[in-house]
Amino acid sequence: MDMGSEKCDTIMEIRSGGDDTIELYSASARGCMTTLNLLIHNDSHILNKVSLSSFSETPLHISALLGHFDFTRALLNLKPEWAANLDSQKRCPLHLASAEGHIKIIQSLLNENNDTCMFQDQDGRIPLHYAAMRGQIEVMRELISARPDSTQVMVNKVETVLHLCVKYNQLDALKLLVDSLSNEDSLINSQDHEGGNTILHLAVMLKQTEMVEYLLSLPKVKEGSDIQNRIGLTALEVLEHCSKDFKSFNIQKMLMDASVERAKNQNILSPTPMSSHPKSATPARSSKKRLGKLLSDLQFQVDMIDETRGSLMVVATVITSITFQSGVGVEHDEVPNNFQSNIFFMSNSISFAASVSVIFLLISGFPLKNKVCMGILTFAMGITLIFLVAAYVSGSPFGNSFGNSLGIIIGLGVLVVVAGAILLIYIIRLFMWLARTRCIRKFISTCGMR
Repeated sequence: MDMGSEKCDTIMEIRSGGDDTIELYSASARGCMTTLNLLIHNDSHILNKVSLSSFSETPLHISALLGHFDFTRALLNLKPEWAANLDSQKRCPLHLASAEGHIKIIQSLLNENNDTCMFQDQDGRIPLHYAAMRGQIEVMRELISARPDSTQVMVNKVETVLHLCVKYNQLDALKLLVDSLSNEDSLINSQDHEGGNTILHLAVMLKQTEMVEYLLSLPKVKEGSDIQNRIGLTALEVLEHCSKDFKSFNIQKMLMDASVERAKNQNILSPTPMSSHPKSATPARSSKKRLGKLLSDLQFQVDMIDETRGSLMVVATVITSITFQSGVGVEHDEVPNNFQSNIFFMSNSISFAASVSVIFLLISGFPLKNKVCMGILTFAMGITLIFLVAAYVSGSPFGNSFGNSLGIIIGLGVLVVVAGAILLIYIIRLFMWLARTRCIRKFISTCGMR
C-alpha cells in the first residue's frame, strides 16, 4: 500500500468537487482549523453535504492519513459516526492512521469507536495488519490493548498477522505479537491456507536470518519445527529447495543446531494442511505416500521377475533347439564310435536335458523370489551352458589328432572343475541358509517358551 499515491489521489478528488466541498477537503489536507470553522460558520450543514459528494473518503480519512490531530479531533466532535465510514477500498480512518503511525489520532479514533479495530478492508486486512506491515510498534500496542482478539483475525482467512510480520520482515512487530500471546496459543504454529506454511517455513523461504534465529529461540516454534506444509516439506526441506548462498548456509546451521530434521526422519506424521498444532496430525497423506511407494516397489520387483523369467525362457528354448538338432540331425551310421564323439553326445544330451528342465521349471510357476528355488534354477542353467560348451569343443572337426584330443580333454577337465566349483558354492550357500533358518526358528521357539 503506497500512502504517497493515496495522498495524491485524494488531492485530485478534492479539486474535482463543488466549491465549498473542495474547500473543506483542502482544509482537511492542510489541517487548517481556521478554514474549517469559517466553512461551518457559513454553512452549518456542510459536513452533512459530504455524503452527497462524489468523494469516497470523508474529510476525516484525509486528516487521519496526514496526521492532523486537532483537525481530526474537531471532526470527531462534530461527526463521530465518520470514525466508522469506509472509503472505496473499505478502509476506515483507523486503517490509514495505523499505517502512518499517528498515535494520538489512533487513540482518539479508538476512544470514539474501538470496534473499528476489527473492520476489514477489501483485502481482508484490519488496522493491526496495516501497523504490522509498517512496523508501527506503538500503534500495535494501542490496537491490541483496545481489542486483544484482533490478533486472531486472518487476512481473508489465508494468513495471520504473524505471517505478515515475517513477509514484510518486521522482527520487532513479530516479537511484540508473540509476547502478547499466551504460551499455549496455537497461532504461533498456525499454517497459512495458501501453501500450508508456518512462520518458520516463511522465514526460511525468505532467508531472513535474524527472524529464523529468533523463531528458533521460541520453544513453541521448535516444538512444531517438523510441521510439513501443503507439499509435505518441513522448514529444513524448504531450505534445501532454495538457491544456495551464505544466508542459506547460516540458516541451515541454525536449523541443525536446533535439532530440526527432515520429515522422512521423523516418526511424527504430517499434520493436516491447515492444522494449527503439530500434534493434530492425521496419517492419511503419509499413509498414502507409503502405500504408493510400496506398490511402486512391488510393481518394479514383479516387472524385474517377469523380465528375468522371459529371458531365461528364451535362452533355454534356444539351447534346447540347438542340442535337439545336434542330437537327431546326424544319421546313426555316420556317427563315428570314438572317444571324441562319445564325449560330444554325452555333453549334448546333458545340455539338452538341463535346458528342458529349466523350461519345465519356468512354465511350472517356479518362484524366482525364493533363494533356494533361484539357486536350483541358476545351477541348472549353469549345467546347460557348461555342457553346451563341452559339446562344442568335443564336436570340433579339429579334434582328430592326439594333440587336439588332449586339448579337448583338458578343456573338458576345466569345465568340470568350474561346474564342480559352482555346485560346491551353491551347496555351501544352501546349507548356510538352512542352518541360519534353523537357528532363527530355534531362537523364536525359545523366546516363545519364555
